[in-house]
Amino acid sequence: MTDHTDKILSRRDLNRALLARQLLLRRSDMPVLAAVRHLVGLQAQAPNPPYVGLWTRLQGFHHEQLSQLILDRSIVRIALMRSTIHLVTADDCVTLRPILQPVQDRGLQGVFGKKLAELDLDALAAAGRALLEAQPLTLGELGKRLEAQWPQRDATALAQAVRCRLPLVQVPPRGIWGASGQAAHTTAEAWLGRPLAEAASADAMLLRYLAAFGPASVKDMQVWSGLTRLREIMERLRPSLLTFRDEQGGELFDLPEAPRPDAGTPAPPRFLGEFDNMLLSYDDRSRIMAEDVKQRVFTDNGIIRAALLVDGFVSGIWSITLKRKVGVLTVTLFRELSEEERASVEAEAEGLFAFHFPQAESTEIHYN
Repeated sequence: MTDHTDKILSRRDLNRALLARQLLLRRSDMPVLAAVRHLVGLQAQAPNPPYVGLWTRLQGFHHEQLSQLILDRSIVRIALMRSTIHLVTADDCVTLRPILQPVQDRGLQGVFGKKLAELDLDALAAAGRALLEAQPLTLGELGKRLEAQWPQRDATALAQAVRCRLPLVQVPPRGIWGASGQAAHTTAEAWLGRPLAEAASADAMLLRYLAAFGPASVKDMQVWSGLTRLREIMERLRPSLLTFRDEQGGELFDLPEAPRPDAGTPAPPRFLGEFDNMLLSYDDRSRIMAEDVKQRVFTDNGIIRAALLVDGFVSGIWSITLKRKVGVLTVTLFRELSEEERASVEAEAEGLFAFHFPQAESTEIHYN
């Protein structure tokens, strides 16, 4: 393998590589299931943003394509990377969840864990499994039922411990476009009718991360996954990878055949939904947004706002509503757009309106 350690990749080089791998330089004709697998899942704390994420990446995407895959259990909602809810294929659910168990375990090292000191967590997990496999429950319902067995313990802590110890999937109607309701859970094994993988490999997971997000540093991989001590794995994989440097001198790993387009490649405007993985999957996010921009996208209470990409970089945030059959898109820009850029944004917005509110009789765009 040729060593490219001395080659420096600029911020724009990294940006264009990211856009290509995230299917954002041009919409892909990849099937929905294949796209979700390629992206190693979609961040999904809220039900609707993954639909926007797929619309902005795939040609002719319709809501029901994803909804049906959730209903037929080909795709599930489960806590994975960073212990946050992701939308992933059933295969990735059973493969990735065991690898990421240490991330879930850390969730019991804080307040909840202290409230459960000296409790037999294996017995708690077994009780939780029995309850959840009998019928899907919200975490609130689960906590109350567990509290009946452990009356001296905090119900919320009991439920959170089960969430950390067991692979819990959120069942429909949660995650279905246009549906509502609290998140009810059962185990992945019960929902999918098969066990978790026994020989899952973190090596393979990190190679897939590079395919969807690379080139990237070890710190980037750790931030994306929530895992620590990944340097040893990357040293083992080094002979099969290319290495580069970023503009600050940091080492970046990459797959030899992965796309790295020219920095001058045109990048059309794209609307990203809330919590899009593009915004969360790096220690150094400068390839997608500057630090002052990050502070306007990431809120103090943990919300990651829906972002507008112009020329490949976060250039604003947006929200969309329907008021008396009028679709209203509100865009807060972080910089002035040229006439050509604004026209391109408004052309892309037409598709966003049609996707969100096909019943709208008229549309408006408001700039802040």
